[in-house]
Amino acid sequence: MPADSTMSSIVQRIARQALVTFRSPPRFGEEPSKSFLENHGKLRSLMTEVRAPDLKLVPRRSDDSSPRAPLYHPGAPPVTYMHICETDQFSMGVFLLKSGASIPLHDHPGMHGMLKVLYGKVRISCFDRLERPAGGPQAEPALPPAQMGALRRSVLRSTAEYTEESGPCVLSPDRDNLHQIDAVDGPTAFMDILAPPYDQDEGRDCHYFKVLTEAGPTGSEQKDKEVWLMEISQPSHFWCGGEPYPGPEFP
Repeated sequence: MPADSTMSSIVQRIARQALVTFRSPPRFGEEPSKSFLENHGKLRSLMTEVRAPDLKLVPRRSDDSSPRAPLYHPGAPPVTYMHICETDQFSMGVFLLKSGASIPLHDHPGMHGMLKVLYGKVRISCFDRLERPAGGPQAEPALPPAQMGALRRSVLRSTAEYTEESGPCVLSPDRDNLHQIDAVDGPTAFMDILAPPYDQDEGRDCHYFKVLTEAGPTGSEQKDKEVWLMEISQPSHFWCGGEPYPGPEFP
């Protein structure tokens, strides 16, 4: 079987399965149906299989300065995005991070998602928002009154490292919905599915946050530790550029 045929099949199968899976996804607080769980499991299995060659991606080096690697040109953004496809139900693409780059802590309002590393390694820290308790045990940080409305009581769910051999990182509207993604030990790329896509008019805008209470040294974070997050503007050190997607085309 020609290589291109194999490459096309897995990426297009993922897109078709995503369309089926997210046609009627559970919303925040809803119990997922048996049908959704079955289709979600199929999508997760397909995402586990995908590799960089399936999208015609060649892993990049930290010192790569060839014309085919615009990510490393002087003044280039720390993160770039390759758009694969988008429907009303989901969007799919590839993020490429330079060595040492991060996608800051951000949310996915009312959205499901899957992230699969294609090469390199990333560290992902996942948080969830919590309802503010009336007179709860955790005191709010002392901030100017104008900033108090930006506080979000949250919980650190997990911090883990992912490689191309790992299964996908999965998020839902009410679990692991906020996360930060850091490139570890060199450049990395990951395939990303969000359902439904970001849409500011529909209330699905991306918000950025910073941790006001430290979650502990890297590698020893306490799972389910409650923290205070503060909503902030997009950090000045982060911006995302675009580059062409070289893989299989979609009708």
